[in-house]
Amino acid sequence: MIFIETRDSLKIGFALTGSFCTFSAVLPQIEKITAAGIEIVPIMSEKAYSTDTRFGTSAEFISKIEKMTGNKVLHRQTEVEPIGPKKMIDALVIAPCSGTTAAKIANAISDTTVSLAAKSTLRNSYPVILAISTNDGLAGSAKNIGLLLNTRGIYFVPYRQDDPDKKPRSVVADMNLILPTLSSAMAGRQLQPILC
Repeated sequence: MIFIETRDSLKIGFALTGSFCTFSAVLPQIEKITAAGIEIVPIMSEKAYSTDTRFGTSAEFISKIEKMTGNKVLHRQTEVEPIGPKKMIDALVIAPCSGTTAAKIANAISDTTVSLAAKSTLRNSYPVILAISTNDGLAGSAKNIGLLLNTRGIYFVPYRQDDPDKKPRSVVADMNLILPTLSSAMAGRQLQPILC
């Protein structure tokens, strides 16, 4: 993580989308990033910001994220649109990145808070790091993942099948590799191996 350690200050966007089952693995990574001295601008998709699930309430997650980062969660398109023009962040991490969000980014659809944040980040040629989490990563979402693997400025947190017996097409990123992937992406390199 030489690049991150030697940079005077780094501010990243950290966006969560609706793969709710991985929130418990993602939140400790937010703490690790802030502990490394990196400022986080938290972002949540409209669904993630407003949906209560069996994994927790949206209010609980919002409160924890805002406490960890010291910043309010951006959850409206009008709040993230200035990311590009005002150069508000140096990189964007999307963790978890749902199959729907990956599809939108792969096909240049920016009609949600997170997909617009990605577009706004890429306009400055700044890195976007995806921590994919989708039940159809080796099925319907595979084509979008393939497109994104070939998209300049997109980097993947290494991922794997999470339950080959019960969910053979499901893939999830190793959330513990978010910070190393961010470090590599800031140096213009994809962390390898992508498949872990």
